[in-house]
Amino acid sequence: MSDQSGRVLDRASSVLEILPVTGWHRRLVVLVGIGSFFDLYEVFLGGVLAPVLAEEFALGSTGKAAVLAAGFAGMFVGANVLSIAADRLGRRRVFILNLLLYSVFSLAAAFSPNIETFLVLRFLAGVGLGAELVLVDTYLAEFVPGRVRGRMTAWAYTVGFLGVPIAALLGGKLVAAETLAGIDGWRWLLVFGSLGAVFVLAVRTMLPESPRWLESRGRFAEAREVVRSVVEKVAPGTPVPEAPARTDGREGDDARSVTEVLTIAFRDYRQRSVMLVIFQVLQTVAYYGFGTLAPLVLVAKGFDITESLGYAALSFAGYPLGSLTSVPLVERVERKFLIIYSAIGIGVFGLVFAAAENVVVIVVSGFLLTAISNVFSNGFHIYQAEIFPTAIRSTASGIAYSLSRATSIALPFIAVPLLASLGPVAVFGGAAVLIVLLCLDVGLLGPRSTGRPLEEVERVG
Repeated sequence: MSDQSGRVLDRASSVLEILPVTGWHRRLVVLVGIGSFFDLYEVFLGGVLAPVLAEEFALGSTGKAAVLAAGFAGMFVGANVLSIAADRLGRRRVFILNLLLYSVFSLAAAFSPNIETFLVLRFLAGVGLGAELVLVDTYLAEFVPGRVRGRMTAWAYTVGFLGVPIAALLGGKLVAAETLAGIDGWRWLLVFGSLGAVFVLAVRTMLPESPRWLESRGRFAEAREVVRSVVEKVAPGTPVPEAPARTDGREGDDARSVTEVLTIAFRDYRQRSVMLVIFQVLQTVAYYGFGTLAPLVLVAKGFDITESLGYAALSFAGYPLGSLTSVPLVERVERKFLIIYSAIGIGVFGLVFAAAENVVVIVVSGFLLTAISNVFSNGFHIYQAEIFPTAIRSTASGIAYSLSRATSIALPFIAVPLLASLGPVAVFGGAAVLIVLLCLDVGLLGPRSTGRPLEEVERVG
C-alpha cells in the first residue's frame, strides 16, 4: 500500500503521516500540553520559593541554592528512570505515572514542618516530573504528521508555559497575603501544583498508546487497532495496512537494555549523540539560569520580595508568548538554526537584564529574554525527539536530557554565591560564553530535521 506521493505504507503507524490535521489532533495537543504545564510550573516554582523560604527558614546562600536544586535533583533521577520505563512500559502509562507521583509529593511538600522535610519531598516530586517533557516530545512526535510536527508540539508547549507566569503571579499574591485559610501563602503554591492528580484522573482513558511504540515492541495488532480508531475519528475510510505476523514466536519483549541503547546511540548515531550530550549540559545555563535566578537577581538589585516576584511575573509573561511566537517559526526555519539564533538572543538580553537598573529596562529585557527562550526551548524539544529511532527514542533522549537536570543541580550552588560576590553581570556574562559553545556544538554536529517523517530523519548519512 502507498500514499499519493508514492511512499510505501508498510506499517499501520505510517498512516499517521498522511492523515489530515483535525480537532482530534488539536485535543491531543492540548491534553499533552496540560501535562507539561505542571512540569514547567514546578521547574520555575523553585525560583519563586527560594527568596520566600530564605526568610521563612533563615536560609543563607547554600540553603537558597538547595531549594532551587532539590527539584532538579529529583528530575535527574526521574529523567533516567522514567524515560527508560517509557521505552519498556509505554508512553501513555509513564506519562500518567509521572504526573501522579508529582502530585502526591507536591501536596505532601505543602505541609512540610521544616526545610529538611521540604527538600526531601521536593526531590521526590521532581522524580515524578523527570521524564515529563521527554514524554511530551516523544508522544507528539510519534502521533503527529511530520509536516506539522514542529507546529503542533510548539502549541502544546504554549499551553504548558502558561504555568510559568502563573507560578510567579500566584507567588506574588500569596506571599503578599502571607496566609490564606490559616495556611502560609507559599504552601498554597504547592497545593496548586498537586492538582495534576485531578488532571490524571480526567484524561487517563483519553490518551491512546503510541502505535509506533507498540510496533517497536512487536505488538503490531494492537498498533493497527489504535491507528484504526484514530482513522475512524479523523479520516474514515482511509485504509490501514494489515498487521504483519510475528515469525519468531515473541510478542512484546523487544525492549533494549540501557547499555544496548547507548551502544546503538553512540555507534550508529555517534555525531548526533555527542551533539545532544554537549547541548544538554550547556542549555541549562542558557535556559533555566534566568528563570531560576531572576527573583534572586531582583532582590540583589534592591527590590523587596513582593516587588521582585511582581517584576518576575511580568518578565515571565514572555514564556507563553514566546512559545506562541515559535509556532510559525518551527516549520519555516530549520530547527538547528532556530536553536542557534534564539540562543544568541538569550545571551544578549540576559546581559542587558543583568546590567539594567531601571525598572522598565529590567522588565522589558526580562520579557524579551523569556520570549526568545521559549523559541529556543520549543525548538530543541522538538529536535531531540526527532533524531533517534522509536525503539530507543525515549531512553536516548531522556538520558541526554537528564544531563540538563544534573547541571541544574550544580548551577544554583555556583551561580547563587557568584551572584552574591560578583553580581549579575558576571554571572550572565559567564552564561553568554557557554551559549557561544552551545551554538558551535549544534551548528557543527546537528542534523537537519524540519518537516521530514521520523523514519527519514532516523537515517544517518
